[in-house]
This record gives sequence, C-alpha cells and structure tokens, in this order.
Amino acid sequence: TMTIPLTLVSFFFAMIIAVAVALVQYANVPVLRQIARFYIWVIRGTPLMLQLIVVYFAPYYVFGMKISKSYRMIAVILAFVLNYAAYFAEIFRGGIQSISRGQYEGAKVLGFTYKQTMWHIILPQVVKRVIPPLGNETITLLKDTSLVYILAMNDLMRVTRAFVQRDFDTTPFLVAGIFYLVCTAVLTKILTYVENRYAVYEE
Repeated sequence: TMTIPLTLVSFFFAMIIAVAVALVQYANVPVLRQIARFYIWVIRGTPLMLQLIVVYFAPYYVFGMKISKSYRMIAVILAFVLNYAAYFAEIFRGGIQSISRGQYEGAKVLGFTYKQTMWHIILPQVVKRVIPPLGNETITLLKDTSLVYILAMNDLMRVTRAFVQRDFDTTPFLVAGIFYLVCTAVLTKILTYVENRYAVYEE
C-alpha cells in the first residue's frame, strides 16, 4: 500500500513549504504576508477530504484537462502537502514567536542580517521547540492517508475493504487497525528519541 510512502513524501515537502510560509509571515512584504495568512485560513478552514476532491477534479472542471491515472497520485500528494504545510507553518510561526526579542537585538548588534539571524540563530532554536507538536501532526498525517480511498487509490483501507467485501469477514479491519497501531508506535518511539535528543532544556 501507499500509506507509509505517502506519509514520508508528504511530510518532507510539507516541511519545506511550511518553513517558507512561516518566514513569509515575518517578511517586510505585506502582500506576501496576506497571501500566506489567506492560504493558511483556507486550508485550516476546509476538510482534507474536500481538498483532495478539489485538487483532483479542478484541472478537469476549470481547465478542461483530461485526468490521467498518473495525475491521481500527484493530486493526492499535492493535497496532503498543501494541507499539512499550513498546519506545520502555524507550528513554526508559534515557535518563532516564542523566541525573545532580545535575541534579534543581540544579533543585530553583532552585525547579523535579518536572514542570517533567522537561519543561524532563530530557526535552530525553533526546530527544537516545535518537535512535539510536529510529531503529533505527523501521526495524524499517517492516519489521514486512509482518506485517499475516496479517489480509488490502493491504500491500506481500500485493500482492507476489498477483502472484507470478498470474504464477508471483518478480520481484515482488525489487521488494518493493528498495522496503524504498530506504525504509530514506531513513529512515536522515533519522535520521542528525537525530542529527547534535541530537548530545549537540558537536565
């Protein structure tokens, strides 16, 4: 199934976009700030399932483009990346806000530019602070991949339903549940290690 690959790919690209969107909200360009905030508002205010449908069918209904099988995968990844990038961006924004203004002023006194201050002083601290909430969202991302069944993608839940309908036995649902539990447990272990490894406050 595509559950784990979709989770990993979506997480990777969502993180890149999230950092950019978070930084844009602090840029001295009002138009970009408003675009970033509007994007976050739209994404957070609509269900992921609706976003999947819109991203998949928009090329056909808006531009009259033919939807190919290969585009189905692209649409799924795009929808998940855009959705989670918005949530990740808000987490990063909160992390940036948690850094005291004194550090910005200290960097300015030392001759750092705004870009150097963000990349070399602020963001390294932010990453440590946002690991726990990012971990929670990543676990949610793993479970949300089950929504791709609405586009007839061969994810775990679609395959499970096929077995249940074929054999008239609900055991596959139990197996699917165990699979998600195992994946979540492994992911939690990894995230706990990372969180402890980069803890903000050392004992």
